[in-house]
Amino acid sequence: MFGRMHAAPAHGQSHRTGAPVRRNSRLKGKCEAGFWRAIDRKTAWRIVLAAKRFEKAHKQPGRKSGPLGAVAIEVLEYMANLVDYRSGRLEPSIDTIMQKLCRSRDAVWKALTALRRHGFLDWVRRYVPTHNDSAGPQVQQTSNAYRLALPRQAEEALARDKPPLPEDRAQADLEKMTAEAEHELQRIGRDGLEWLAQTETFAGRRARMLLNLLPEPERESVIRTEPRTKHLL
Repeated sequence: MFGRMHAAPAHGQSHRTGAPVRRNSRLKGKCEAGFWRAIDRKTAWRIVLAAKRFEKAHKQPGRKSGPLGAVAIEVLEYMANLVDYRSGRLEPSIDTIMQKLCRSRDAVWKALTALRRHGFLDWVRRYVPTHNDSAGPQVQQTSNAYRLALPRQAEEALARDKPPLPEDRAQADLEKMTAEAEHELQRIGRDGLEWLAQTETFAGRRARMLLNLLPEPERESVIRTEPRTKHLL
């Protein structure tokens, strides 16, 4: 999987570095400006809803899952929770995703691959200098930069799929989840939601999702950055 990398420096051209990092990796801090885009909360969760419908609509008879799979939906929900809406910054490591979702590396990798294949997620591989003064590697791989996306096919399906009620079903689903978040906030309070959000359980993942659906002033404690890591796809 690893070999001599064709890394893209700041000016965008590739060159051989001789370092054991993935091909087409780019220098962290120099490649994200044109890749990340601001995204509002409703758009992020509309992408998740579109992925769920896509998964259900394309599930073949007799199969347990569709073209994405349950883990891919979990990963996409985690990404929608984590993304910085103002900048679009999204850079969790594979190890972080594994830990948060309690999934194996292979399961996370397959989920990411499926999301990218069907257009719901894209990423740029990155590397960082090692500042190694010796004869060792001068660069090392770091976490990818990710970007949520809504493929045209799924977007058109959302537009066509109108329920009997006037409003779009995706919007109705989003409003229902937001109302649920506000109800839980009143029922157990923010402290209760934050306590649950720290647990690696289904209830914990649900609590993190609900916290991210609350108004911005209520979401200040949600952590959106990840520690720097050398792990990657």
